[in-house]
Order: sequence, then structure tokens, then C-alpha cells
Amino acid sequence: MIIQACINGARPIDYHPKLPLTPEAMARDAARAVAAGAAELHIHPRGIDGRESLAAVDDTIDAVRRACPGSLLGVSTGAWIEDDDRRTLEAIRRWSVLPDYASVNLSESDAPSIMALLRQKGIGIEAGLASVADAERYIGLEGHEHVFRILVELDNEADLQAAIDVGEEIIARLQRANVRRPILLHGFDATVWPFVRLAKERCYSTRVGLEDGKLLPSGEVAANNAELVAAAVAIFRG
Repeated sequence: MIIQACINGARPIDYHPKLPLTPEAMARDAARAVAAGAAELHIHPRGIDGRESLAAVDDTIDAVRRACPGSLLGVSTGAWIEDDDRRTLEAIRRWSVLPDYASVNLSESDAPSIMALLRQKGIGIEAGLASVADAERYIGLEGHEHVFRILVELDNEADLQAAIDVGEEIIARLQRANVRRPILLHGFDATVWPFVRLAKERCYSTRVGLEDGKLLPSGEVAANNAELVAAAVAIFRG
């Protein structure tokens, strides 16, 4: 059980005044999140225009790794970032400063090709499942067990009980298929803290940060990512 800090995601520039957008800002923010108790970091590198970019991975990972030596670093490979399967694969091929792992959304058409390329480069895979259909597709892939972790992310369900039900179905399907990879469970906006508590109850890892939501359990806006991490640590230790 670990707490991962997801420090920026695809949030717009004006989402929060402390949203880190440059490699230097991400490095500083990541170091504070680690000091607050984050065991890992999930990052969406940005170009000089502030937009997500897979071409910015080298500079970002280099900066964050120097600020957080020994911490595992992951990035997203979301299809929306490059908005073209060919450009996505070409950008990943060009990475020379490698993250420890990368998240791959099984809902996206080119997920198997991205997973194959990540394996070729020696990068771990965090397999993102947001639906039972994603779980079925993952289980059907050859060598599906060769992933770093399963990411069960319920970010399309505004209703808490509906989100819990989907999460339970995903995990039950994985169990029936005898999948034994570690699980990280997280919500989005209104479901962030209920899923942190559920992860603790079920002995799963979880994540918090400005990618997933900016509110503390009290409903107040967090000052920064470190404050969100500290709140999650308090729940896990409580």
C-alpha cells in the first residue's frame, strides 16, 4: 500500500494557482509531495506552451529525478496528449531519459502497441482500467500479467455508489481471471476521498493530487499537492 502523488494531469492552467507546469515547478512540487509522504509520482509533462507533451518527458523526468532521488516516477501516455497514434508511438520511441513506468489506458485503441513499445524500452506498465470492458480487454491480452501494476480509476462516474459498483466489478473480474498484480485504486473530484478510504480498507494503493481533485477531506481547497498527500497519509495511518 502506497500513496502516489498525481501532481498535475490534464488540468487547465487556471485550475489551481499551484498547478506545476514546467519541469522546474514539477521538480519542486514533487519534492514537497515526497516529503509529505508520497512514495511515487505520476506526472503529465508539459511543453513550453503549458500543454501536455510526450516530447517533454526527457527534460521533466530528468528534473524530477534529480529533485526526488530514489522515488519511482511515472508518466501518462494518454491518447489525447498527441492526438495521433503514430505521433504517440514516435514520441515514446524518442525518450532517452526513461520514466520508471508509464500509464496506459486500456480504453484507448492503440493500448497494446504502446504496451509492447514500453516493454521494448524496459519501462514498467501501469495498466489503466476504467470499466469492466477495459478489464476484459486487459485479461485478453497476451502476457497481460507482465505489468507493473493495475490502475483502477473511476473518473467517469459522478455518483459514488455507481463508481464503487464499477470498481468492485473490475476487481472481481481480475480475481476470477487469477490476475495477481498490485492494484492502485483512485477516484476523481467528488469520489477522491471515499476511494482513498476504500483503498485503505481493501489494502490497495491509492493516489491524490491536483490531477484528481483540489479539495481536502474537509471540503476546503488544498494549498498545494503536498497538503493533499498529507491528508491521504493521515487517512492511511488513522
